Amino acid sequence: MSEPDNPVHPRTLGSGSAAAASGEDGQDIAALAKGGRTNFFGFLLRLAARIPFLFIAGRLYGAEELGRFASALVVIELTALMCSMGEKRGLAQRLANSEARPANTVFDAILLATIFGTLAALFFWFVPAPMFPSGEYSLIDQMLVLAIPAYALTEIVLAAQAYRYDIATTVRARAIVEPWAISIGAGAFYFIAPEDGLSLAYILSIYAGLLTGLWPFLRTYGLPKAWTPQLRAMGKMTMRALPLATADAIEWGTRRIDIFILGLFAAPAAVGVYYVAQQVASLPQKLKTSFEPILGPVITKNLKTNNYGAIARQLCQVGFWILAAQAGIALALGIPGEAVMGLVGPNFVGGTAALAFLLMAEVVAATAVVSEAALVYMARVRNLWISIATIGFQAALTVGIMLAVEAYAWPEAYKAAGAGLALMIALGTASLVKAWLLGRLLGHRINNWRWALVYATAPAVAVGYAATFLPEWLELLIGIPAILATYGFVIWHRGFGPEDRVLFRKNIAGGEEAAEAS
Repeated sequence: MSEPDNPVHPRTLGSGSAAAASGEDGQDIAALAKGGRTNFFGFLLRLAARIPFLFIAGRLYGAEELGRFASALVVIELTALMCSMGEKRGLAQRLANSEARPANTVFDAILLATIFGTLAALFFWFVPAPMFPSGEYSLIDQMLVLAIPAYALTEIVLAAQAYRYDIATTVRARAIVEPWAISIGAGAFYFIAPEDGLSLAYILSIYAGLLTGLWPFLRTYGLPKAWTPQLRAMGKMTMRALPLATADAIEWGTRRIDIFILGLFAAPAAVGVYYVAQQVASLPQKLKTSFEPILGPVITKNLKTNNYGAIARQLCQVGFWILAAQAGIALALGIPGEAVMGLVGPNFVGGTAALAFLLMAEVVAATAVVSEAALVYMARVRNLWISIATIGFQAALTVGIMLAVEAYAWPEAYKAAGAGLALMIALGTASLVKAWLLGRLLGHRINNWRWALVYATAPAVAVGYAATFLPEWLELLIGIPAILATYGFVIWHRGFGPEDRVLFRKNIAGGEEAAEAS
């Protein structure tokens, strides 16, 4: 495979050009901050909705049923992501470079996703074994395949809205409608179809999210005009999208292949416990999505003008924001880990070690996340090979740990912890490699680390350790806010400079204030 169009060569901005670009760079930082701030509010809403779902799923359905459900979702969501043809990030570049009517460009992607999603759904309807490795499923469980085309279409319409800097639609769909629909649905369907409630609730949530995204999308773009599907052009589009689609699927798969492998080596109940730990740990991972929709348009705009210095500054800036927030949340959820897992049910406390490793994995992955945001446009094939190597390394490491646990007859809980450890090592390695590659391409170093993170972590750990001596309900009610408050106070005063605090300013639509902050 060859590299994509727009080959990139290292370039260092001169002082004059840097000064000329500073105002525009400040506007980009302001746009990133505004989009991230909007989606961070969505993260808080998603957190509020995720906890009821985990509580309902753990207490009503139990670890075994949750494990079967989790195994099916790995296949469903991975397939749907592939069917979206990488348009979650690739659509921004196609819209920026296309002279066609924007609605026509988006509907090309919608048609392809519909075709591939429908074919995939038909395949798994007749061959359901990959979704249910335990061999236990019902007719309604099979209907999960209906979510594949809807999930893929949702990715595309939300990416189209993000290109217009409309992040609020993503927040409504992903942070309000989908999580609350699955939480309410799981509770209601338990009394109607207790063995199939989770599957029905998931299908409901995916289609509710799609409708939430479609309405503003049609108002923004309208319907296509003078649009005729061109099979040859669509074939070229498919081939060009494959590296990006595969990279997206692999990046997503690194957070799911552990569940798949665990399902092969452990009982469904152990998979269910690990799934809950993963859902809790994925909360800080959602922070990257606070900036991901807006990073694409900003990066593609600067690539058109070869403004590599601005890209490096923006990625380092956003990378630190993500890293700082993820570290704080990881501390708040990890230190009282037993109480957090016990909230779902007493049978889930054994997943505390897995939760700790998964939370650390999200922290070390922050650099890879921001680096890949640019690599998918600048070196998509090399980025793809790094991603393939990462998931291969993770899979081999996970399998090795599973075999070791069985060989030494260690407790079943060690398998879940080992899967989290393998993910942490793999993502940390990927961060180092991708940051190094992007630094070479841009001619500027990519580094999100600041020593202020250590200064903020130390007192937060002390406060959290003291909170573990409280009763569990007080540990959650008082300990988590105390950890966040301590960490936040120190990181604000020791780690955040004027350019960082732009994230918390509301009136920064790209004016003078944004330029000054940059």
